[in-house]
Amino acid sequence: MGDLKNTTLDEMVCYSPTMITTNGIWQGDNPLDYALPLFILQVILVVIATRIFVFILKPIRQPRVIAEILGGILLGPSVLGRNKAFAEAVFPLRSVMVIETMANVGLLYFLFLVGVGMDASSLRRIGKKSFTIAIAGMILPFGTGAVFSALWLRNDGDAPHTAAYILLLGVILSVTAFPVLARILAELKLINTELGRVALSSALINDVLSWVLLAIAIALAENETVSLASFMVVLSSAAFVAFNAFVVRPIIMWIIRKTPEGESFSDFYICLILAGVMISGFITDAIGTHSVFGAFVFGLIIPSGPLGFALIEKLEDFVSGLLLPLFFAISGLKTNLGLISGFSTWAVLIILVILACIGKVAGTLIVALSYQMSLTEGAALGMLMNTKGLVEILVLNIGRDQKTIKGNDILQKKNSSNVKKRFRV
Repeated sequence: MGDLKNTTLDEMVCYSPTMITTNGIWQGDNPLDYALPLFILQVILVVIATRIFVFILKPIRQPRVIAEILGGILLGPSVLGRNKAFAEAVFPLRSVMVIETMANVGLLYFLFLVGVGMDASSLRRIGKKSFTIAIAGMILPFGTGAVFSALWLRNDGDAPHTAAYILLLGVILSVTAFPVLARILAELKLINTELGRVALSSALINDVLSWVLLAIAIALAENETVSLASFMVVLSSAAFVAFNAFVVRPIIMWIIRKTPEGESFSDFYICLILAGVMISGFITDAIGTHSVFGAFVFGLIIPSGPLGFALIEKLEDFVSGLLLPLFFAISGLKTNLGLISGFSTWAVLIILVILACIGKVAGTLIVALSYQMSLTEGAALGMLMNTKGLVEILVLNIGRDQKTIKGNDILQKKNSSNVKKRFRV
């Protein structure tokens, strides 16, 4: 049924509970009509597309996240999905719930690993320089996004969640992707230099502030007309963080102390922690934030050391190599670059991105020069702080799910992907 408050149509999909596995082609069954073989084919195509772009981009040392995004766009309506037969056979609407659920499971565990990889205790050691650089690098691009979104909304008489829209666009333009930056610095062998340490510390602060703003934006998007509900979302999120810091972390420390040095952690403890990721995601989703926020916080309380290394070793290849590309594939499948039409739209989009990048470099450079860093180092630091990655894609997807970002906005998504946030079949 059409939604008068949206420019696209919500679609309802019915599922047969028995059409999971096929009886085989020799009995006349089409494997693509069944959920499991279709999902397997989708995973195969996503992995192949991702690996092709990894190979192409390797000589120019681009991070893998770029290859994953391009792989998703290749399979989506911008390229291969323009062929209606391919889109309906390989990525039909009825398969969206399955692949998107698995993609979000992968995203959940990836954000957990990002949290594990961060040293939470380093937040206490971050100096004034890194903190000032992080704030200065956020102010100008965030202000650019806020001004642009305010002007954009003035021309849109049917704009829901105004405050949430401004916050989301500000976060997208101002955030620095900490995990992507860490990989880039490691590849360039800059991670242990003074420039690398300042960049990582500033990016960590930037990331934390972005998560706070994202939590507030989600609360506003969900309950903009009910201020008490929005307040309760933020309050319960803060309570969740405090519970993890003062209750769950001591339990984790007890597990570490109980395991003799040099011995591997028992499977029971590892499984308990992996289940804790799901529990954390469920809790934060239930209180109105987002499941990945819970997984990230839960990962953040895992101290650096043998336990963190064990978790990363067991999970990283499977999550980053197989599950996470599904998330970017879903993002690519929802993105139709062909809908961004007209010179004026492209011009506004390009100008917005350029202004945000210049703002981040300028803000970072000004503070860097005030701390007696050279012009070259300050400019390099500003460019490093412009690193983008997972968080921006995540924010766009959340904005789309919450209908804060609509189909007629600058970043257009194909109509068929505008399925309700929760499937009701």
